Amino acid sequence: MAKRGNGSEKPPTYGVGYGKPPVHSRFKPGQSGNPAGRRKGSRNLSTDVRFMLELPVRVQEGGRTRKISTQEAFLMKLREKALRGDVRALGDSIELASRFNDDSTVAQTSQALPAEDQAILAAYVAGLRGTDSADTGDNAKASAKKHRRK
Repeated sequence: MAKRGNGSEKPPTYGVGYGKPPVHSRFKPGQSGNPAGRRKGSRNLSTDVRFMLELPVRVQEGGRTRKISTQEAFLMKLREKALRGDVRALGDSIELASRFNDDSTVAQTSQALPAEDQAILAAYVAGLRGTDSADTGDNAKASAKKHRRK
């Protein structure tokens, strides 16, 4: 059996419980809780790829040497291969163009507004100018007031 003290030991000055481990089992100062864990400052793959693509490289173009990013150099090389007739490079170029030159957002913004919305905007512009234009009748103002209440 365990030997009990004679009562001369001091009781802990705090309660042991959740978030309060006993003093003897706490980490010592300077000791890590996970010594074999991830090192500070180590990066993941996406960070490394982004860093690599931003690194400058020297390219000769038109008899001159200039610095461009690695990403830009990749795209220039892909373009050159596609223009020479490389089918795979051409397919990759078309795929990149369709992914990053999405014109659907431009088409959505160029759609005509409904007549009610046009009337609201016309009333607002007339209010900014301080005059009532011929296009903004009582219906447009009433419609604008109705929509402001919502």
